Amino acid sequence: MQIEVFREEAVRWLKTTAVPRADIAGDAPLVWGAGSDSVAVFENTTEEEERLQAERISDWQSTKFDAGYGAIAWPTELGGRGLTPAHEAAFRAEEAKFETPGFNELFGVTIGLVAPTIGIFGTPEQQQRFIPSLLRTDLLACQLFSEPGAGSDLASLSCRAERDGDGWRITGQKVWTSGARVAHYGEAICRTDPSAPKHHGMTAFLVPLDAPGVEVRPIRQMTGGSTFNEVFLEDVLVPDDLRLGAPGDGWKVALTTLGFERGLSSAGGGGLGGSFRRLHALSRQLDRTTEPVTRQQLAKLYIGERLLSMLGQRARAAMEAGGPPGPEGSVGKLLWTQNMSRTSDLASTLLGPRLGADTGEWGTFAWAEHLLGAPGYRIAGGSDEIQRNIIGERVLGLPREPRPAAP
Repeated sequence: MQIEVFREEAVRWLKTTAVPRADIAGDAPLVWGAGSDSVAVFENTTEEEERLQAERISDWQSTKFDAGYGAIAWPTELGGRGLTPAHEAAFRAEEAKFETPGFNELFGVTIGLVAPTIGIFGTPEQQQRFIPSLLRTDLLACQLFSEPGAGSDLASLSCRAERDGDGWRITGQKVWTSGARVAHYGEAICRTDPSAPKHHGMTAFLVPLDAPGVEVRPIRQMTGGSTFNEVFLEDVLVPDDLRLGAPGDGWKVALTTLGFERGLSSAGGGGLGGSFRRLHALSRQLDRTTEPVTRQQLAKLYIGERLLSMLGQRARAAMEAGGPPGPEGSVGKLLWTQNMSRTSDLASTLLGPRLGADTGEWGTFAWAEHLLGAPGYRIAGGSDEIQRNIIGERVLGLPREPRPAAP
């Protein structure tokens, strides 16, 4: 189907299903005071609010899925439409013009990370069992990767899984897990062969988060919310049919999932936090657009967003051609976090002391949550330093960074 024909079809469907947004009109300036002024990077919600939000988003995703717009680029045998990433991008552009529940990180992980990883490493039975339910968001999935002693150096993880008859016993601790309070499954990387070198001897599992021995504890963030969680696994029995990939393939599975995660970042991170459009509106409201420093900062942010958009188009084109996630993911992750820093700098320039107290004025103090949350994404999905190493060593072919000798 031609993209423009598809776009017209999608717009007709959206008009019968959702309400057009009053605060957006293509690239027109943002209407000051209209709609939500939230520019939070990490949401500040209670567990009840998080569950209600997840229900709203899931209801909308299910509606889209049933109408053929929830898995546009996925194969038809897995519940998709069998079209291309370009069709999906066209739908998202039109969907953004309507009032919808939006998207949050857990749904990005479910649809954009875990489902495609199962598509690569899952057995045919696992693919049929999980992928349609994940794409429709009847099931939600989080990542169980990082640990207190294994963050960016994921290969140093110590969470272990040991054979127990037809299943595995998992014991360990995971941390920085977004959405664990409402997720149904967690994609966990565990050490199954302690005698193997650290990048080997790991295996991936889909762990039911309601299984006996699983405990989720929210972590209070400096933004006030608890988006992240600690997940404790104490002698959790997982059947072998929830193993993802072959025993020992955990590092390959993890890199694949992280590749999809960085690809999501290269597409702009799903619209997290602020944007040029919002800061341009703020600078106009404050009558600061004629100041040379403000204009320069706005220009840098605009250029950064355009570059990120073009990088995302390049990544989608590669995927459409059947290629795996490429260097665009790491480059996009770096560019995205740089843009977030530029956004914070400009908000600070424009607002100054107004960031320190909530006066109730629309579009001002809300930026405090962005400033407090943005540094977290320099770590999430692989730290900036890790991304630079990946680009230098694996993309540019530069000499490896010296590693300390093992004791």
